[in-house]
Amino acid sequence: MGVPGARGTPPPEIEKSELFAVDAYRRSFDGTVLEVDREQNRVALARTAFYPGGGGQPHDVGTLRWDGGSARVTRVKRDAGRIWHWLDAEEPPPASTEVFGELDWERRHALMRTHTALHILCGVIWSEYRIAVTGGNMEPGRGRLDFPLEHIDTGLGRRVERRINEEVDRAREVLVDFLDRSEADLDPALIRTAAGLIPREIDPLRVIDIVGLDKQADGGTHVADTAEVGRVAVTGTSSKGKSNKRIRIELRDPPTAE
Repeated sequence: MGVPGARGTPPPEIEKSELFAVDAYRRSFDGTVLEVDREQNRVALARTAFYPGGGGQPHDVGTLRWDGGSARVTRVKRDAGRIWHWLDAEEPPPASTEVFGELDWERRHALMRTHTALHILCGVIWSEYRIAVTGGNMEPGRGRLDFPLEHIDTGLGRRVERRINEEVDRAREVLVDFLDRSEADLDPALIRTAAGLIPREIDPLRVIDIVGLDKQADGGTHVADTAEVGRVAVTGTSSKGKSNKRIRIELRDPPTAE
């Protein structure tokens, strides 16, 4: 497992088909085409390591290869119970074709580091203010989160940046957990993630735990410990309305994982 120390058992269908959910470091995979949508030039696969986007994290891109062809994967998205891969190709491979998928790893790893940095930011704000994140977005190497803060003082950005990098230096382990919904509903640490807004049929919940700092229901990809994030800079704080303040961050260090 790419993110070590998983404490819960993933649903068998997730473990078999959504490789990104159980091994964020998997860069390539073998799969089979389940369905073809020629009108949109996309294919659904029996299993995939491509993250389909969600929770503010963009989808992965990369390449699919098969006997007699290859294509750039330009978009990935969940749709009607399938994870679809849009291809930059004149003709997608037919159903039942065996394929080899390979991620754009540099981009994926940057997103993993960025996503983890945003969780650290969330944990820092929670520990200081006990308030939940209300929105966010990211791209490789940078992102932002919104919080229901009443005001922003001039030193907020500097304090938050210092605290984020202290948590990076602590090399906190990042764990993937799968919790029964009944157990998750009783966990006070998950209240700030608005777990109640997640459909009840999602059971168990996939949870990302930065041990000792932040614990949230989350479907995205993350690095194995906070040290792998590298240096983080707070590049801006701004007001987006009453009780809605935005904090922007950027990664400053090159990646450490090969």
